[in-house]
Amino acid sequence: MFIRNAWYVAAWDRDLVHQLLPVKILGENIVLYRQTDGTPVALEDACVHRKLPLSMGRIHGDWVECGYHGLRFDGAGRCVHIPCADHIPRSAKVRSYPLAVRYGLVWIWMGQAAAANPDDIVKVEHWDDAGWHKTAGDTMTVDCHYLYLTDNLLDPSHVAWVHPSSFGDASCEATPVEVAAYDGGIHASRWMYNSQVAPLYRRFVAFDGACDRLQRYSVRFPCHALVTAIFVPAGVPASAARQNGSAFIMDSYNLLTPVDEGRTRYFWFQVHNASATDADASRALAEGVKGAFEEDRVILNAVQRGFATSHSGHISIPIDAAPLRFRRLVKQRIAAEAVG
Repeated sequence: MFIRNAWYVAAWDRDLVHQLLPVKILGENIVLYRQTDGTPVALEDACVHRKLPLSMGRIHGDWVECGYHGLRFDGAGRCVHIPCADHIPRSAKVRSYPLAVRYGLVWIWMGQAAAANPDDIVKVEHWDDAGWHKTAGDTMTVDCHYLYLTDNLLDPSHVAWVHPSSFGDASCEATPVEVAAYDGGIHASRWMYNSQVAPLYRRFVAFDGACDRLQRYSVRFPCHALVTAIFVPAGVPASAARQNGSAFIMDSYNLLTPVDEGRTRYFWFQVHNASATDADASRALAEGVKGAFEEDRVILNAVQRGFATSHSGHISIPIDAAPLRFRRLVKQRIAAEAVG
């Protein structure tokens, strides 16, 4: 069902404080908190005694104290105190999860702890570049299986029908999509020539008239997407688009964390090369993106219900090439983990 030897987003770094924060990731109940020195901690959310969620207890210094009988656990998950007991069994330990903080997010490793390497976390290009601006980022819960979201994030064409007032317009309806595999996942991309600037981006494009537009959707394992949009004046060679002085470039990072089989936490932020000192413009961009993602949520919640309740078969069409390839690769990864 899930790739486990991978980094997933557990929370925004700004939301993790010296309090207990329960989350569910890949069907596992986890409690997060920050120690007094700022170190983030993730533990199995179940006391070893009566399995009461530790998140129903309290913080005691850098330890978590169970709210039932007062057992205390340190940041490594070891029980360090049992009231009225002279001996603590060696088995009195809850699972702890490796964590790393990158790009304003707390990342959690859900697989074998020895395999956790923070260098494997998705790289965010231009994060520290002075000429680029970052949006604050946001999150939502989508009531669907995470692979319906990766299907959506590898499908440039849906913007014509789902997002006509933001990402899409009529030019997005029929332009063919090129699909390619790479070591980390799947790319789906296309150039649309001599088209109009999509509504969401008009404020940020520094030229008038028709544009050539790149849509590049890349989803990498376990289920994280980078969606790149490039707008240049019509006629600029694609090979020179990124270097064109009038180019507007936006990278949207879309980071999926499956809650369970039917729900997904969706984290996102953007970096772009326009209005780097204009906080209002960047805020408007973030609000526009969130509005578009809300449109996706309505669709995907309905897709989940449709697959769960419909008794008829379904078909695949040519625009499904990238999503289907990604699903096959995910299945292979899960199978490899099961035998490895």
